[in-house]
Amino acid sequence: MNPSFQESPISQIPALRLLQQLGYTYLTPEECAVERKGKFGRVILDTILANQLKRLNKIHFKGRELPFTDENIAKGIEALRDIPFEGLVRTSEKAYDLLTLGKSLDQTIDNETKGFTLRYIDWQNPRNNTFHVTAEFEVERSGSHETRRPDIVCFVNGIPFVVIECKRPDAKNSLEEAIKQHIRNWQTSEIPQLFLYSQLVVALNKNGGSYATTGTSLKFWAKWKEMQDVTTQVRQVVNSPVRPEEHAKLFRGAFAFAQADFEEQMMVDRAPTEQDKLLWSLCRPERLIELARQFILYDEGGAVKKVARYQQYFAIKATLDRVKQRDVQGRRKGGVIWQTQGSGKSLAMVLLGKALALDESIPNPRIVIVTDRIDLDEQITKTFH
Repeated sequence: MNPSFQESPISQIPALRLLQQLGYTYLTPEECAVERKGKFGRVILDTILANQLKRLNKIHFKGRELPFTDENIAKGIEALRDIPFEGLVRTSEKAYDLLTLGKSLDQTIDNETKGFTLRYIDWQNPRNNTFHVTAEFEVERSGSHETRRPDIVCFVNGIPFVVIECKRPDAKNSLEEAIKQHIRNWQTSEIPQLFLYSQLVVALNKNGGSYATTGTSLKFWAKWKEMQDVTTQVRQVVNSPVRPEEHAKLFRGAFAFAQADFEEQMMVDRAPTEQDKLLWSLCRPERLIELARQFILYDEGGAVKKVARYQQYFAIKATLDRVKQRDVQGRRKGGVIWQTQGSGKSLAMVLLGKALALDESIPNPRIVIVTDRIDLDEQITKTFH
């Protein structure tokens, strides 16, 4: 089934092109099928992941640097791919723990067996990971041979990190329809296995978009804003050249009809759309890796997965910058984050705590919480847990 001729040239193809310009390598549906050995129930690209696990991981043992065995690489992939399904968000949390903490695997060296941690993602060096994108990613529904095809899926080291649905901007309630499509697709009877690994889900049309994370209900999808005008930066990306082989690959198959029009557009300087700005803000490699590592958490005993809103993200970034500044006596600067009731203060506090704990330049950060009501003590304690 070809993608809609109305949606694809207006939203889907421009989104794919921008992702290519941000550093993603385009994979055709056929290449994805080969990666998955034709098993459309699987969503991880095994060969890409295996190659990255070998490249990112080395064992340091008694002054030597050694690779993980092929058997352990296979075990690492299996551990991530075959997590027992216990509901969408709870299973997603187990996948997230593996992605962020790694997997301990026993390996015998010189007759001595020890556990070593296998990392799936290089969180410190975003560009040390590989980024791929594909369109019309075919995934088999649970207990069925029918499939769903999300418009765009972005992969980090072969692991699906972002799922995007694209719509025409002139259709009524088009973004809401895209959101409802995501919500339908992550139901247990549909393709929840794709969303176990996704850190961001995005609804797009040319004039804007909304974002959330796995399991987010309709009313909590959010808009993203930057603190400064980013038009110039995005314009440079939009009008940067795409590698010739990447360009040719994108317009094979279902998108061949649009090649001439897009090549004509490449001859002029194009102003960025709101869609371009949102993808630049959320999906450029450095930002995506940062959001996934520092700005996602599981709340209510693992029942709800949450991602920071832009206000929380920029407040925490500014606070981290502030606490690293010292005066001539070595004292840190203070500051205030002003938030209204119901704006997510507790979540911002937890995300700040997480960001401080993850910052290697701040050893043993100490957090003191002062409240003025007993019920707030109980609430914030539960939230931090």
